[in-house]
Amino acid sequence: MAAAVAITHVPPVFQELTEEHTQTTPIPRRRDVLTNINYYKDPGDGSLPMPIVIAELLTQLPSNTVKNERPHIPQQTIVHDVTGEEGKYTLDSHGFQFLRHESKTNSLQEFQDEEHVKGKYYPESIRLLKEVTGASRIFLFDHKTRCGPSNWHKLGKGNRSSRGPLLRAHVDQSYAGAELVLRRWFPDEADELVKRRYQIINIWRPIRPVLKDPLGVADGSSIPDADLVAASIIYPADRDETWTILPRATHRWYYKHAQQPDEVLLIKCFDSEASVPARRAPHSAFEDAEYTDGEARESIEARALVFYD
Repeated sequence: MAAAVAITHVPPVFQELTEEHTQTTPIPRRRDVLTNINYYKDPGDGSLPMPIVIAELLTQLPSNTVKNERPHIPQQTIVHDVTGEEGKYTLDSHGFQFLRHESKTNSLQEFQDEEHVKGKYYPESIRLLKEVTGASRIFLFDHKTRCGPSNWHKLGKGNRSSRGPLLRAHVDQSYAGAELVLRRWFPDEADELVKRRYQIINIWRPIRPVLKDPLGVADGSSIPDADLVAASIIYPADRDETWTILPRATHRWYYKHAQQPDEVLLIKCFDSEASVPARRAPHSAFEDAEYTDGEARESIEARALVFYD
């Protein structure tokens, strides 16, 4: 993938308010939310989770149709607002990180234009990730724009074009699934690339301020590997493997209230370095009762393979 073609100013990461700063600037009030996080409901018989199917040929569904019938169980959870404390959370310590970064792409119409996103937004995102991580190489391999209802999975034929928030705890790639992604995009280099540290990081950005169905992200260090269950996504000629998540009361969840388009959330889905506290960060949209009647959330997530020398 080509290097960034436009230099985008990357303001510093969120900084803690200093004592001097608080004399003139009020500390933002945080707004924690009591809600449900939907976890995987294990049938208890040792069976694997039902795969998510895209373009299921047996029923002649088109390739823009997603079928997801996995059972889930809601668990009441407090999702903590990071407002005013964004600088506490980093990719290695928690598996996620909030940044200030203004994109030159700023409308839903532009974010729905594949050519525009790949030609303009991808280079910006590559530059951002290089500056934040210090990685030697960034490859954006996918993106998803969401602007539909939260029940989009139930809309039937063609529902993928109305993609909305996903109200289920998950990680986009399992450990094995991350290598599937690497080998798909770099078949000739994969044997060497897996010998060095690599990551998969999502860049999640609101297209307009988010109130309805905000994105929650879990502290990866609070979720043991025992709570991760590998689950497949089946395509007509390929497959991916993700993590679905078992419930546990000690999981810690966070979000940014009224997250703005210049408040970017980096979510680490995989890290080959096993010694860091957080190798991955489960995430899920969740319902905020105060905003259930609001307009559908608009957001974009870009997915990147991140390589280190």
